[in-house]
Amino acid sequence: MPELIVENQGAVRLLRLNRPEKHNALNTALTTALLDALSQAEREATVRAVVLTGNGKSFCAGADTTEFSGLTMEQPEAVLARADLTTDLHLVFSRMTKPVVGAVHGNALGGGAGLALACDLTVMAEDVRFGYPELRHGIVAAVVMANLVRQVGRKHAFELVAMAEPIDGARALALGIANRIAPAAGVLDAALAMAGRLAGWEPAAMGLTKRAFHRAADLGLAEALGAGRDANVIMRGFRQGTPR
Repeated sequence: MPELIVENQGAVRLLRLNRPEKHNALNTALTTALLDALSQAEREATVRAVVLTGNGKSFCAGADTTEFSGLTMEQPEAVLARADLTTDLHLVFSRMTKPVVGAVHGNALGGGAGLALACDLTVMAEDVRFGYPELRHGIVAAVVMANLVRQVGRKHAFELVAMAEPIDGARALALGIANRIAPAAGVLDAALAMAGRLAGWEPAAMGLTKRAFHRAADLGLAEALGAGRDANVIMRGFRQGTPR
């Protein structure tokens, strides 16, 4: 079976992590397949939104520790290549113009929690186990920390990585990690409904909205206002009718 299952539901591309026996832990093959699939979705004009979910009991339990145990500093090129691959995966979400909705259930831990945060919007199960247990295993929540601190702020982000305790859907919603919560059985349907609405917008406007949003989020006020001005000028170039 492939590590990643790709389906189309109208203009929505559905990506299913498919290592259910490993709770969809991210090995090199799955990480590469997901990065390639997201890049492909970005290139295809018929795809207007993406939903990311996991088959089986979990969304994603994080990195495949079995594979990682073989990566040591005696193999520096392999270590660097795997770190670069992980970084590229978490970065691609914000570089896409197509919106990505996460449908998160079961375990979303470590790198899996990072994937959920990387999505533009996230629907989580009420009984989700979301968190960063790395310190329990004597390792560091490294790459995933960049998105976490930007989205929930320093105090809550540090609590999540330092206490290493998972949170449920209600807590994720309160922290702004989840946009919506639902019973586990309804998470995918809710995510598909959100993606369907996003896919209905004019693609150029949706893409520019996402680009302008990420630029503004990472800039100071003056620079963010300048980015908004640039987006406004560009918008006038493709929008017909009276400006609002």
